[in-house]
Amino acid sequence: MGTRPAELRALLDSVDAQDHPATRIVVVSNGAPLPELPEHVTGVELPENLGVSGGRNVAMERLRAFGDVDVLVDLDDDGLLVGTDVFGRLAALYGEDPGLGIVSFRIADETGFTQRRHVPRIGNTDPLRGGPVTTFLGGGHALSMRMLERIGGWPDDFFFTHEETDLAWRALDDGWRILYAPELVLQHPRTEPTRHGVYYRMTARNRVWLAKRNLPALLVPLYLGSWTALTLARTRSAPGLRAWFAGFAEGVRTPCGTRRPMRWSTVWLMARLGRPPVV
Repeated sequence: MGTRPAELRALLDSVDAQDHPATRIVVVSNGAPLPELPEHVTGVELPENLGVSGGRNVAMERLRAFGDVDVLVDLDDDGLLVGTDVFGRLAALYGEDPGLGIVSFRIADETGFTQRRHVPRIGNTDPLRGGPVTTFLGGGHALSMRMLERIGGWPDDFFFTHEETDLAWRALDDGWRILYAPELVLQHPRTEPTRHGVYYRMTARNRVWLAKRNLPALLVPLYLGSWTALTLARTRSAPGLRAWFAGFAEGVRTPCGTRRPMRWSTVWLMARLGRPPVV
């Protein structure tokens, strides 16, 4: 959004420092003027803020138009690649496994600490333990372009929150694997999602849309019921709860896009991986 020019330049420098160079680099300015960019970076200036989902889709389409990109890496503009071997490791992972769809980085602050919400598993699990998972982290990840050709891109209308889960569920249902690779680190300032004024409303609305779009009908009330209970137990803000229930009602009454319920075999796969789609 154009508010972090120094952080963006540091990120681009860390991308340039990789021992496996990026084929293309695209920066999307989401409803704000583009900052000054190096000559080898492609800038896209959008007239309005399309949100996380919309901005990523624009970047994806620009990379697809080049025709020479096989793995797309999304990085938050206030992130930093602390290692120089991240892209080399990614190239090796995708080269070894043609069914690998998504690789999730580990997000850590400048002290090396990873927040619990940035570990893509249920429970108090070790952020340094990698392996197959059912979702991934938006701040730093890699996506197979072949996978995106098959399953489509990000859900534009989500704007932000739960867009990664929507993409992950569609990838799993199409037979792709998702890997959490904690050795691939994106340094990112420690933050809370509630810093965004519309967090509660969009979290609830998109949660409903996520279920309506992707879950078998039997699981929709179970999934939404469990998350309603968790929200009531965790949220201490009365205005936050009011906004959450308003967003929930919005999600129920508004269209969610094309409904493609996942197969029961995908539900079983997610359960075996430790996160069935009911929580």
